[in-house]
Amino acid sequence: MYIEKYWGNYIGGTDDSLTLLDYLIDKQKAEIPLSEIFADTGLDKLNWNFHTTDVELEYKGHDGRAHEFDFAIDLFTDLAALMLECSMNGSVSLGELLNDENGNIVRITFTQEEKKAINKALADFAKDPLTYDLHEMVPDEDMQEMAQDCESLRKELCE
Repeated sequence: MYIEKYWGNYIGGTDDSLTLLDYLIDKQKAEIPLSEIFADTGLDKLNWNFHTTDVELEYKGHDGRAHEFDFAIDLFTDLAALMLECSMNGSVSLGELLNDENGNIVRITFTQEEKKAINKALADFAKDPLTYDLHEMVPDEDMQEMAQDCESLRKELCE
């Protein structure tokens, strides 16, 4: 998988990452627009500003239970990595990411307007990661490393 160079540490290595993968599997769809993911999780309420998680980010599963996301920027950067995989290979194997041979394959789609907003949001995080609420839980050095990964991811996805 193309995103292996990003996935598994700062991006793709959190509880929010597992919740996102569970959400995508729960959707039981082969193709999901980014706007639907934003609406289902509450990211749409943040207006592309992921500095703080002021609203409750969650999705309701088929079982009716709410599954929460802790940090907006974690959810967003994970989504960006998955979108990069979809851009490079047409889809992403959730099974490979979860080490599950029976995992779903999904394609996340996005518009050119969304791509511009993704570019701006990733650039903002890369420029000043210590202004994000995630910094409350993550040391400065790790935030800076995550910012470097996000800048590389941004260049690959958006340029």
